[in-house]
Amino acid sequence: MVSEKLKGNPGTDITVTIERNGTESDFRMKRERIIIPPVPYYGMIDKETGYIRFTNFTQDCVQEVKNAFVALKENNPQNIILDLRSNPGGLLKEAVGIVNLFVGPGNEVVSTKGKVKQFDEVSKTTKAAVDENIPLAILINRSSASAAEIVAGAIQDLDRGVIVGQRSYGKGLVQITRPLSYNTQLKVTTAKYYIPSGRCIQALDFSHRNEDGSMGIIPDSLISEFKTKNGRIVRDGGGITPDFEISPDPLSQVATELFLRNYIFDFATKYYWAHPDIDSITGFRFTETDYNDFHNFLIGRKFNYRTYTEASVNQLITNAKKEKYYDLHKDLFLQLEKEIVHDLDYDLTLFRNEITELLEEEIIRRYFYEHGAIARGINNDEQIRKAIEILNNKELYSHILSGKNSSPLITRNDNNRESTDSQ
Repeated sequence: MVSEKLKGNPGTDITVTIERNGTESDFRMKRERIIIPPVPYYGMIDKETGYIRFTNFTQDCVQEVKNAFVALKENNPQNIILDLRSNPGGLLKEAVGIVNLFVGPGNEVVSTKGKVKQFDEVSKTTKAAVDENIPLAILINRSSASAAEIVAGAIQDLDRGVIVGQRSYGKGLVQITRPLSYNTQLKVTTAKYYIPSGRCIQALDFSHRNEDGSMGIIPDSLISEFKTKNGRIVRDGGGITPDFEISPDPLSQVATELFLRNYIFDFATKYYWAHPDIDSITGFRFTETDYNDFHNFLIGRKFNYRTYTEASVNQLITNAKKEKYYDLHKDLFLQLEKEIVHDLDYDLTLFRNEITELLEEEIIRRYFYEHGAIARGINNDEQIRKAIEILNNKELYSHILSGKNSSPLITRNDNNRESTDSQ
């Protein structure tokens, strides 16, 4: 692995050979500690709405978010969006500090409770907030976990803002480490996290395993109701359920294959070397000629893929042969195979818009890095558009938080919970 060869003690030297546009060059470098900024982007989406992308709860991240918030307030925003999507969490004290930016002192944010009482603890806000009143929307998804869920859950329980997106991951366990021999450590679960309403955010039920030994989600029979500060009904059972649930449309199979197999990435690199400069983040457009070049690029790379439908039909035929039904309906199976086979040219035309969006964002990343890619993606982000719509509807916003409507307005494509390892 390349990463393993690059890693080493900070301050040590390394020579890296890099191939760029067909030319190899050697670079002498000094290893340093990698610090990933917790706020890769912030800015005004429009005249009314400020936006902060927050990706990790690292040491002193509260100050980074505060700096972004204060800078945005110079533009006199009427609303703020805090984006916690795919934020895996981190330090607990930083989560309390983030909530404290929007909530004044003396408010409980999170408590820990376990079998051993010495690990029980209550964390409250202690400082004056930057702004306690500005309308606030928190964005979450299935990969928002741990400290990110504490922030979203506390904001929801304190009725400080609305939560928009997908149900979060559900990581509500407190763990400590104990050193062992041979430079190893044992991670021990000591307690669970509870947010202000009293609900726990843990999703997986380790104490009641399935018959095969696997872990299941909290069953509906054990889900309890709790109330927010203003009396809204919320429930436990794992993760934070948004006030407005919205699931992004899944990518088509062809777009997914192009992305995962790095055809989007490789063409963006090719495009960068052929175009030394572009006008701007917002002004860039992938033209008809560009898309034809991409089409030819795929032909040159002999790109092909198999759809789920084709795979399913193939499995159907395999099963039919095993059960000796295939010969009885051979003509039908052959016709079905012929009818469902995909056509690359047709798919590239049919799903051109979403493929173009992927290409534009990756190309922008070559010139303006992550900051530019985020800025570009905001305009096509369904969750952000929904958050702006809610924040601009002051009557709806206040009605939801007042507790007059305890049932969330749900807009979604699916109802399934998915489990991914965020830690």
